Amino acid sequence: MLSLNSKSLFMITIVLASFLAVVVSGPIHASCKINWTFGETCEAVQDAIVSQIKKWSGPTGCDNGGEKCLYAVVSQTSAELKATHTTPKKHYVDDLTFDFSGSSNQCMVKASSTSETWYAVLDYGTNYCNLKNLITGAGLDHVSGYSETTSDDVCTQYSSHNCTVY
Repeated sequence: MLSLNSKSLFMITIVLASFLAVVVSGPIHASCKINWTFGETCEAVQDAIVSQIKKWSGPTGCDNGGEKCLYAVVSQTSAELKATHTTPKKHYVDDLTFDFSGSSNQCMVKASSTSETWYAVLDYGTNYCNLKNLITGAGLDHVSGYSETTSDDVCTQYSSHNCTVY
């Protein structure tokens, strides 16, 4: 009978995690980090995002396979917004965080989306789209001074995202 002690199990876990990191070439867990800059006040940016979350809180945007739906505000301060997005088909929940900092005419936002499902590794860019859809839905991608920074290194399957589906 094969018996694994805790040291062997730990080593196997480390090897598998390292292998996944090489194969996935990005975060090991399905997630995304994005940095945005807007030529607006952080209050205006946050208000626009919250308004969009409320517009997409129900199932209406889930029609025809879309995922611009089932968002919810969890908590809000002047510096941080926490929300969730639930996928309509499988009902997976992703946690969204937006951290706001800036001046009277510029707002920097550090955003993240992370799958609550512990075994989620690949997500077809869903965590990217969770965040990006709110920005484009609110029209914030058209404000002056808008810029976005992310990559496959910090955003699972960013280069293959399709936000018209996810």
